[in-house]
Amino acid sequence: MEGAAVAEGLWGLADHHEKLGDIGKTIKCLEAICQSQISFLPLVEVKTRLRVSALLLRYSHNVNHAKSHLERSLLLLKSIPSSFDLKFRTFSLLSHCYHLLASFPPQRNLLLKALELASSSLVPQDLSAYLWSCNFNSQLANTFIIQADFPSSLSALESGFLSASHICFPELQMFFTASMLHVHIMQWTDDYSVEKAVQRCDDIWQTISSDKTERCPGLFFYNEMLHVFYRLRLCDYKNAQHHVDRLDQAMTAHTHKTQEVQQLQDELSSLNHSLSRYDLPSRERAALSDRRSQLQDRVNALSVSSSYTAAANSLEPAFFGNMDRAWTERLVLSQSPIDGEWLPKSAIYALVHLMVVISGRPKGLFKECSKRIDSGMQIIQDELIKLGITDEVREADLRHTAIWMSGIYLMLQMQFLENKVALELTRSEYVEAQEALVEMKNLFTRFPTILQASECVIEMLRGQYSHSVGCYSEAAFHSIEASKLTESKSLQATCQAFAAVSYLTIGDADSSSKALDLIGPLYGMTNSLSGVREEASILFAYGLLLMKQQDLQEARNRLAKGLQIAHTHMSNLQLVSQYLTLLGNLALSLHDTVQAREILRSALTLAKKLSDIPTQLWVLSSFTALYQQLGEKGSEMENEEHRNKKWDEMQSRLAEARGSIHHIELVEKARLEMHKVEDAQEQCEVTYGMQASLDIPESVGIEGPSPAQYSSRLVGLDTGKRWGKRRV
Repeated sequence: MEGAAVAEGLWGLADHHEKLGDIGKTIKCLEAICQSQISFLPLVEVKTRLRVSALLLRYSHNVNHAKSHLERSLLLLKSIPSSFDLKFRTFSLLSHCYHLLASFPPQRNLLLKALELASSSLVPQDLSAYLWSCNFNSQLANTFIIQADFPSSLSALESGFLSASHICFPELQMFFTASMLHVHIMQWTDDYSVEKAVQRCDDIWQTISSDKTERCPGLFFYNEMLHVFYRLRLCDYKNAQHHVDRLDQAMTAHTHKTQEVQQLQDELSSLNHSLSRYDLPSRERAALSDRRSQLQDRVNALSVSSSYTAAANSLEPAFFGNMDRAWTERLVLSQSPIDGEWLPKSAIYALVHLMVVISGRPKGLFKECSKRIDSGMQIIQDELIKLGITDEVREADLRHTAIWMSGIYLMLQMQFLENKVALELTRSEYVEAQEALVEMKNLFTRFPTILQASECVIEMLRGQYSHSVGCYSEAAFHSIEASKLTESKSLQATCQAFAAVSYLTIGDADSSSKALDLIGPLYGMTNSLSGVREEASILFAYGLLLMKQQDLQEARNRLAKGLQIAHTHMSNLQLVSQYLTLLGNLALSLHDTVQAREILRSALTLAKKLSDIPTQLWVLSSFTALYQQLGEKGSEMENEEHRNKKWDEMQSRLAEARGSIHHIELVEKARLEMHKVEDAQEQCEVTYGMQASLDIPESVGIEGPSPAQYSSRLVGLDTGKRWGKRRV
């Protein structure tokens, strides 16, 4: 009796301090029970240790302390025959601890024990048991993903799906179905398997009523984002745009809803403060009480549709070591006890902005893309500051538990910077492209393990920058180096195609020979590559080579095929304009002046829309040759005057870029220097898991260029003057 009274008293005192926001005193009250000389019942100690662990995980970075409490709880629970809910909660929290500490084998073994208990004859096979099976299968699948064991991950997710089916829980079925699609996209063994997974997602989604989807907003974002990844991987921009638009609309609506809830809660707080006055007249008190009731009803109506209550009251730690993040900052994937999230809400919002950029940049929507890049970068910067990552912080300074979360934002930041570089190069803003590329370079040197997959992208962008400013030998070097930094055959092919174009732009015999050595094997492997983007790059380089060799008819066939891909599948205006310019030159070489005029006009229109000065110069040079063939002296002089103005503008921009302090370091023929990091291998394991969860590697390009990246500077400055003068 004495122990029970003491425990009740300390629990009550802990509740009081927690309501006041004094978490330190709350934990001291609870730990007093664990450290007391008084004998308590095992269940009292277990419940206390569970609560302490949850508080430590939510409000501190002391994961090891939380882990010790949970391991002690698990030992105590072994002597208790029932109390299955407490056992399952302990298993789940301890698994989170192991995950944060990158102790993946112990985590896997723990989850297997938990699943064995959940399915044993000792446990009533009711709703609770199946829900906990879903929880453990979800966590187990993630541990397999971290180890790149995709078949085992799919098996665990399928088991979770069956548990959800047993209890007729469509939201949970959708959660596991979407997770399986995620794994299929990551491993992408064949198109059919991924397509089948997409169709399965669509079928399950149709079974969920709209009110249920509103209760799990994170599930909506997760499903739609996976569809975007899938469509972008296929270069199906038309269908991807539909999902991007839905994501953007949902983000706007959810933001407004959250803001409204916050405003209502602020007003409620103010009302409660007023009602706490003892001297408040009864009539005024009644009016304020009515207003408070109305506000509370409105808050409840807005909140009930988002599983917020479950998220707020759950024992599971919503954010490890981030006490400033409220439950309103979560986009939950499912209800308790899953209560998980794919990514933090801010990361999902940043990713939506990124998808808008990726889908809009090939179409030349630069104003909107610039706006979204700024918005996304601001979100990321705010979150990195919350995590304590300032300009002076390096990888070795990070807490182990902060690696996963910080890695997400750092990877997203690299994605935005990559798109900014490509956008600025497209519209010939070389100094702005320099600054973004230097920022990427600095981030990589500070966080080389977390951002290891970005090295290939940086080298590729250095190659494209070098080509844009006329440093073709350096461009070829960086493209070749980039191809050595990836195991992806498709990405290697793209880098080699870039290098071939740079060699052909140099134009001497040795460089042309190197281009031929690259293009021959590349063209032979086009059927084995995974995407049309690689094929478009290779066809461009191959067509350019055939033109150099004066095999004009074959060049026309290859370039026409590449143009169809660039227009129909990629919707990439810059690549279309460059293909049109090549085809216009071909028509000119074949003395088909009528077709040449029409094609070059279309190319010039697109190049002007994109502010792509090099392509404009290239087209204008071709027009000069056209007017010379036709004997239109007046048109030739007018065109040359316009070309000279553009040439002067181009030279001014190039001089500014070459005069920058960053120019030499970007074009020089040297790889990036990295800072050595202690315990790099272990950090690499954690980062790999984070990459797999985010799935930027194979979906939107952290291990490869963004969907439209292949078009950036495929040709040199004013190369129209070179046609027919050099042959391979």
